[in-house]
Amino acid sequence: MPLSLDDAVELGLKHNLQLNLARQNQHLVHGEVLTVANNLLPSLTAKASTGTQEINLAAMGFKPTSLESFGISPSQFKTIVKVSTTSAELDMNQQLFNVPAYYLYRAAQKADRVASMTELNQEGAVTIDVASQYLLALADASEIENAQALVKADEVAFQQADDSHNHGVGTNLDVLRARVQLQTEQQVLISAQDTFSKDKIALNRMMGIPADQELTLTDKAPYNEFSELPLDEAKRIAYSRRKDLLSLEAQLEVAERAGKAVKFERLPSLSFNGHYGVIGETTGMYHGDFSAQGKLSVPIFEEGQLRGENEVAGAQTDALREQIASLRITIEEQIRTAMLDVDSSAQLVKVARSNVDLASEELDQASQRFTAGVDDNLAVVRAQAALAQAQTQLISTLYQYNVSKLMLARNTGVVESQYKTYLGL
Repeated sequence: MPLSLDDAVELGLKHNLQLNLARQNQHLVHGEVLTVANNLLPSLTAKASTGTQEINLAAMGFKPTSLESFGISPSQFKTIVKVSTTSAELDMNQQLFNVPAYYLYRAAQKADRVASMTELNQEGAVTIDVASQYLLALADASEIENAQALVKADEVAFQQADDSHNHGVGTNLDVLRARVQLQTEQQVLISAQDTFSKDKIALNRMMGIPADQELTLTDKAPYNEFSELPLDEAKRIAYSRRKDLLSLEAQLEVAERAGKAVKFERLPSLSFNGHYGVIGETTGMYHGDFSAQGKLSVPIFEEGQLRGENEVAGAQTDALREQIASLRITIEEQIRTAMLDVDSSAQLVKVARSNVDLASEELDQASQRFTAGVDDNLAVVRAQAALAQAQTQLISTLYQYNVSKLMLARNTGVVESQYKTYLGL
């Protein structure tokens, strides 16, 4: 399965469990907002019914003889009657004045934004996790390539030492050194291949695909010098884009509006309800049926509850303000730390590249001296080990450099949308 960094991030955003749970929570909160909004809207309900009843008047205590006083003959009156009726109604309920309900609706709107910010924050976490794991797998692949190249070089060196020994020019010690170096590099290659396989399994898990899915990483480890970002600009971006900060600010607005709802619970509320319909015999005449009622509710003796709710709301608001102030300080600290990491890792990459060049030159010179018979292969073995260490260090520092840039993007709140820009892809 060919897989680019974009593909990996897209799969991670699609299948990550925590992110999907955050999306479902956002839908849940949105549904609750609609429910709260419905309390302020007119409620109309239409009802219709029809039915037939057969009533035994005698069983209910009615005596036909009692009609004689009205000049009605009891024989003309049936004690068992059958009645069919049909009715249709339209009921309406409407809040005319309810300030607490209005502020609760406004609070619910902000709660919807809190859920949305939580979802976006989780997207950022998934993006950096998947991207970092992809970069780690690329580093593993580079380590394998270097180890394979060194194994081939060691095989050539071993063959040269063996040939020299067979021709009586070299020593058995040279052959032993070359063999040990070859086997050591083969061990490094086996270990690198094992690490690469395990890191790809971890990447599969993050992307939500089967663990046995083979991957072909189509991108190469990026290296692009990051343009310096002024601290004030980074802070400005972070304060407007960090989802955890925006979520806390939205929570503060929720608490403030809920506090206003508590404050205005002392006000009276006014509502209206009524209905209009028709009712009558199914086959006969129908007559209008209606009712209209206004309701005024005034809280009189609820001061203890109202003061308690107001104190709770005030405590929540104060706590959120303190959390926001603390998080803003933490964000500045994180940005400063990330900038230091980016700068230091960039310098380490330059040094590591220089070390690889120097180690390659040293190995080349040592190999030429050994081939010419000027020196034994001890210098070659040492140069090969130094080159292997330098290449491993370069791969490690390059990975650290890219991850530090991702962390800076994460700390400024733009990693989910600008990770490629920060990596230089």
